[in-house]
Amino acid sequence: MATDARAPTVSVVIPAYNAAWCVRKAIDSVLGQTFRDVEVVVVDDGSTDGTADTLATYGQSIRVLRQRNGGLSSARNAGIRASQAEYVAFLDADDWWLPGKLAPQVELLRSRPELGFVSAAARVEDADGQLLNLWSCSTCTGPFLPRLFGANGDVAGSGSAVVARRQLFDQVGGFDESLRSLEDVDMWMRLAAVSGYACIAEPAVVILKRPGSMSRNLEVMRNAAVQVMRKNRHLLPADLQGAYWRRCMAAVHGDYAKWRYREGQRLAAAAEVAQLLMLSPWGSGRLGMGLLRDIAFNRQL
Repeated sequence: MATDARAPTVSVVIPAYNAAWCVRKAIDSVLGQTFRDVEVVVVDDGSTDGTADTLATYGQSIRVLRQRNGGLSSARNAGIRASQAEYVAFLDADDWWLPGKLAPQVELLRSRPELGFVSAAARVEDADGQLLNLWSCSTCTGPFLPRLFGANGDVAGSGSAVVARRQLFDQVGGFDESLRSLEDVDMWMRLAAVSGYACIAEPAVVILKRPGSMSRNLEVMRNAAVQVMRKNRHLLPADLQGAYWRRCMAAVHGDYAKWRYREGQRLAAAAEVAQLLMLSPWGSGRLGMGLLRDIAFNRQL
């Protein structure tokens, strides 16, 4: 950790809400990085458990901000405002980094000024440490923003992997505090509209997947996905705001049709397919009709 009077190179923002059970592992993974010129900014977002006591044990090794509970975006924004570094990194309190995570990301940002943010591949594990899947880097070779509309999860590791240039947040604004999910995708879209993106292919982040995690809340995620796609449509080049955007939006409804069907919500799944067909009858018609057939015949999706 940086200890002199000058600003550190990286400010690591860790939002923490009732995170006494996990935040120590997250903090220790930052303090154990091979790249040492960092400050750790933990935002205690109105915790009512022992989070404050856990954070107090670190003394001057970390900076702690305390605020009334405002949610993940609010906590990240508070950390960004308090950051002193050229780069800002994000880490959720229940995830952690491998020791070599930051060094190649900082090197990449320093060597390629056109890049505004970088992430890294991640291991997704369950509570027992079993590997569920690898969250790999996108294979996109062209402009990244259109790709992100077509594949919302293409920023590997997302909110626990990204390092961004601090000055860009002054340009694009903070995380959207009105969103209950996918606030990270919304931010990456806005960053990708003004800068380049790259990803470190070697897995350097561990994402903990728990049964109660937000990613399992189907309704919240679905509504947020629709909101994010609509609000950021104007960021796309003009020639992609028509048929291309509608095809991407149709794909979102197709994904949630499958999720709803797997949850036993057959009528709701069919309604999602209807949305898909209205948005992109020519570009996504074959997909939509195939989904309707599978739903009607109770086939596995």
